[in-house]
Amino acid sequence: MKSGKWTMALAGSAGLLLAMTGCAYQGGETTPATSSQADSMSMMQMNIKNGMNWFGGPVYKGEPALGATAALVKAGGGAENFSFAQALVSMLGEKNVNAEVAKLNQQYGEKAVQNFINGMDFAIKDGLKRATEAGVTLPEPPADLHGVALAKALVKAGQAPDGTFWSGHLFDVAISHQLHDAVMADIEAKAGHYTDRNTHLILNQAMYDVAQALGMQDVKLASLH
Repeated sequence: MKSGKWTMALAGSAGLLLAMTGCAYQGGETTPATSSQADSMSMMQMNIKNGMNWFGGPVYKGEPALGATAALVKAGGGAENFSFAQALVSMLGEKNVNAEVAKLNQQYGEKAVQNFINGMDFAIKDGLKRATEAGVTLPEPPADLHGVALAKALVKAGQAPDGTFWSGHLFDVAISHQLHDAVMADIEAKAGHYTDRNTHLILNQAMYDVAQALGMQDVKLASLH
């Protein structure tokens, strides 16, 4: 990949942590309100009314897979310094992550992909904060999931009964549906609707891509991508 922001970000752990601490969360909407965003909010309200997750896909109301969540947090550098980019490199290797980031940059643009990475960092950190407030603690040690095995576990956690990967389903399984909704409300208040939707949208595509690369051919791509 050509030199630039993402090459620096994925060059090593130190670069990852510095590049992804994120300037997207200074408060307020990161993208001006548009008619498409109004349509998105209308669709979100309809999903909620129909008992679905805000950005599509069925709600998961079972017990959260906290062991796998703890493994993800560990792969990303721990609760205090979590980096989703670092977690991806830990699971898939730097070469594969570079290739996927380049693909996503072409598909969505670098600004949207940067916003997505920052959105994931915030979502995980805020989810852990919300969990602590609710008296939920991650198991120690975490589940024995590393590298590709952890990536596959996350894909499976996000799969709805029909095989489609939905970001909302993954977040429900990771921390519970109730805490997932609380985190989304925090994102909407802190960074705006665009960041919330964009994070779910690109994660749908990224995890589908990961699934295909890992030979998980039964995984379907969500309509929001």
